[in-house]
Amino acid sequence: MTTNLTIGERVAWYRRRRGLSQEVLAGLVGRTVDWLSKAENNRLELDRLSVIKSLADALDVTLGDLLAEPTLMDWTADSGTRTVPALRSALMNYRQLTPLLGVTTEGEATPLDELSRNVAEVWDAYQNSRYGFATRRLPLLLADALITAQSSEGSERERAHELTAMTYQGAAMVLTKLGETDLAWIAADRGLSAAQQSGNTVVTGSLLRSVAHCLLSNGRFEAAVQLVGDASEHLSPGLEDASPEFLSIYGTLHLAGSMAAARADDRSTTRDFLAEADRAAQRLGHDANHVWTAFGPTNVAIHRVATAAELGDMQVAVDLGPHIDTSTLPTERRTRHNLEVARALSAHNRQDDALARILEAEVWAPEQVRNHYLARGLVLTWVRNHRGHPSRTLADLANRLHVI
Repeated sequence: MTTNLTIGERVAWYRRRRGLSQEVLAGLVGRTVDWLSKAENNRLELDRLSVIKSLADALDVTLGDLLAEPTLMDWTADSGTRTVPALRSALMNYRQLTPLLGVTTEGEATPLDELSRNVAEVWDAYQNSRYGFATRRLPLLLADALITAQSSEGSERERAHELTAMTYQGAAMVLTKLGETDLAWIAADRGLSAAQQSGNTVVTGSLLRSVAHCLLSNGRFEAAVQLVGDASEHLSPGLEDASPEFLSIYGTLHLAGSMAAARADDRSTTRDFLAEADRAAQRLGHDANHVWTAFGPTNVAIHRVATAAELGDMQVAVDLGPHIDTSTLPTERRTRHNLEVARALSAHNRQDDALARILEAEVWAPEQVRNHYLARGLVLTWVRNHRGHPSRTLADLANRLHVI
């Protein structure tokens, strides 16, 4: 019912549904009635998740309710049918939970090299923003990984658990992009359990990052900050003789923490996490994609832009964002950065430049742009605020994003 409303209009819809006056809601979030009125009438952009989360809490709804994150739609030809339902069934299969009942998953083990290639295929699809493809592959891949882990022994069993953990993490990352945050949490939790059984610190660190992302997606910013702090302490002994893979996992964990801290409006911790990530990036020495992290100096730079925007420092984001060369990064990272820059440009009334950024990102990753709250929110706000009919370019984009 609220899918085609702006975030501000959605706030008004839920406020009226809750029977709250503007005076009461404004007081609950520590704002003026004038501010709330402007937000509800699209005269003020709600472009910071920390602010949106405070409104969601006051209205007793989820962050996703106000963002109206879409579920799986008519993406591309490779998305197939019943993709998310099939993955949900795989994650909710009780046979995967415990051997207590003496029930084992039937089937033949997959050779580890083949399983590794299949895991890499899903992760590559995620980084190329082909979420439909990845989601369609994941149910069968999860079954293969679990069967292999159950039937393997010794070092092969540990390797099978590593691949199972990375499969669950791939599922968590994709489901987070689709707004299926509860399913993503289940996948991340299962993945962390498999990672611990593998005994591989790098894989465990990778899954801890995934749990942090799930907390972020559920609006639990302070919990995500705490998790990253605890995980950092757990992993820090490995820094002395760290491999490139370890540095990449450690660095991206702190990048996730920086976003959590920024959304929690904690400037000091944001700076600390960015600084720690930067130290890891400098030790790594260049951009790389170890364990599908896309980590390096460039990823740190784009997080400086993203955290600045989350903290409301749009001038910093405008000054830095457009000048970062993301051409060597995976599609998912490049696209996300373009959306951040578009948000900052829009906040400075540079709508044409912001629109160009979104259109460029759509060429790279139509599925990601179509399902991202920043793109949908910006485009819908521009259409709502446009005097007269919007341009054909903007109207066509709005139709493709299913916001009008």
